[in-house]
Order: sequence, then structure tokens, then C-alpha cells
Amino acid sequence: MRILVKTTIHKMMPVISQNNHTNKLFYNSESTIGKQTLGYLSASFKDLLAIDITKTKVTGTQWKELADGLNLQINELADKTHPAFKAEYNKNLSLDDDGWIKVLNAHPEILQHPIAILGKSYHKIENPSDVEKLLEPNSKGIDEKNHI
Repeated sequence: MRILVKTTIHKMMPVISQNNHTNKLFYNSESTIGKQTLGYLSASFKDLLAIDITKTKVTGTQWKELADGLNLQINELADKTHPAFKAEYNKNLSLDDDGWIKVLNAHPEILQHPIAILGKSYHKIENPSDVEKLLEPNSKGIDEKNHI
């Protein structure tokens, strides 16, 4: 007699809300790239939820979701060349995901790059001007006949 067991894999519901009306930015307000990225996203007509990771605690689940959205491991979110990292840790530090989450929570300034969530797509922002290419044109929806 054969017994078949049906298993269902449930995908975790996102903790970070995703919609097409609000852009989200996880950034360090103390970094130049973070401030510039915020400026570009603020110019969009869409609402912006800007999370300054140096002032707002990011949960472990959110760190995991950000890494997954970028197809990265959590340790790849950390800038191991950042002075705060080098002052506390060895560059060859080997930790599991929980360990890296603790490092990021203790020193959020070591986030390697700002992370923008535009709709349902995640983007690691290495150059703030690249955000412009990712955004829908601000003129979308304007009656061109009245504005030429």
C-alpha cells in the first residue's frame, strides 16, 4: 500500500508592504549616497516612505526580506570595509543570518547601499542618479497639449 503525502510550501507573507503607490527607501541619513538617493526619490510624484536605519530599528524579518528581495545573503548587506565594522569586527567574520542581523542592528550605518522598493521590485542603489532611470517619468499623466 502506497501512501501519498501532499505537502504545501507556504511562502512567507511580506512584512514590508509593497504597492505601486508608495516608494520605500531604507537608507542611512549620515551617508552622502543615502541623502542623494532620498533627494531623487523625493522628486517622484509617488508617496515616499523613507526609513532612516540609523534612527528606526529594522527588524530581523525586515533585514531578511530586504536581502531576499535583492537576491543576496544577509551578510552581503554589510559593508565590511566601513570604519565602524572594521573597528568592531574582523573582515573575515563568519556568522549565521541571526548573527549578521545583530551586527546590522548594532551598527546600521554599515548597510552597504540604500535599498529602494519601487512597487514590488527591490533595488540596491549604488549610484543615486540610477534611481532616476528606475522611476516612472514625472510627466506621466500630464496633458501634454496644455503643457507644451
